[in-house]
Amino acid sequence: MTTPYVIGIGNAVMDVIAPASDASLDRLGIEKGIMQLIDRERSEYLMAAQSADPEASRARLVPGGSVANTLAGLGMLGLRTAFIGRVAGDPLGLSYAEQTEQQGTVFVNPPVAGEVLPTSRSIIFVTPDGERSMNTYLGISAELDAEDVNPAVFSGAEWLFLEGYLFDKDAGKAAFLKAAEACHKAGGQAGIALSDPFCVDRHRADFRRLVAGPMDYVIGNIHEWQSLYQVEDLEEALRLASADCGTVICTCSGEDAILIRGGERVTAPVHRVVPVDATGAGDQFAAGLIYGLAIGADLAVAGRMGCIAAAEVIGHVGARPESDLRAAFRAEGLT
Repeated sequence: MTTPYVIGIGNAVMDVIAPASDASLDRLGIEKGIMQLIDRERSEYLMAAQSADPEASRARLVPGGSVANTLAGLGMLGLRTAFIGRVAGDPLGLSYAEQTEQQGTVFVNPPVAGEVLPTSRSIIFVTPDGERSMNTYLGISAELDAEDVNPAVFSGAEWLFLEGYLFDKDAGKAAFLKAAEACHKAGGQAGIALSDPFCVDRHRADFRRLVAGPMDYVIGNIHEWQSLYQVEDLEEALRLASADCGTVICTCSGEDAILIRGGERVTAPVHRVVPVDATGAGDQFAAGLIYGLAIGADLAVAGRMGCIAAAEVIGHVGARPESDLRAAFRAEGLT
């Protein structure tokens, strides 16, 4: 059996993660628990404020980005992975590309040299209750376009995973469509994470066309599915989603995840844990889920793998697994 090959496309963002109090968020004008897109000036201000905070001595600098985190999890699970993203040829970008390669994921495109926007960064404040408040300056990563997608890279690729955040620019949409076409020509399946209800609000019509068109599987949470179909009733949203897309996955925070594929509907139980840091929970749910689907596991088993991976990552600071997920899967009799 050949090792499954997964390609991801997303924002290449260096994460700067540090603890913070609710009072600090209020003082800095940060809305708790969501991802906010900020400009370069705001990012420099928050970086300076974080550095001045005594708690920030425990800050961590980690290559991130939603899809990049998922690929890191998949790589730790033993799958072959490649990441299509854009960084500048500045120290942050060079470090991002180098660390990504060191961790086993092929960084497909070289850093862009010359006078360009700087490498992206996400300044993440983690409060004691585990909520993460993400302040993301997209920089050069948001400039990714169809020219960054080389169809030759997709030879042998069984899975493609896309990041909804890149829908903020038309160039990213074109890149997604080109990648999905290349993946399908290679015999693979293409999927996307809806990423954020605000992102869905901004690009609802385009998301609807993507979900009903080239996407074979779509992952979203309750709020994202409700936003996509503009209904308050989750069951109605999932009914509409299932009519559009072959495989629909809905995460429900601390409640069981719902997975629908064709006429099959299952739930994946969530074992509640006290979060240390919720950063990356959705990213690693996707990693566990895609891993299960890629190795041919039943839908319910794949969903449970996603829940286990999400539970692992919220048990520590950082968006990537720190323990052996395959051992955790075996302990539950999933493999």
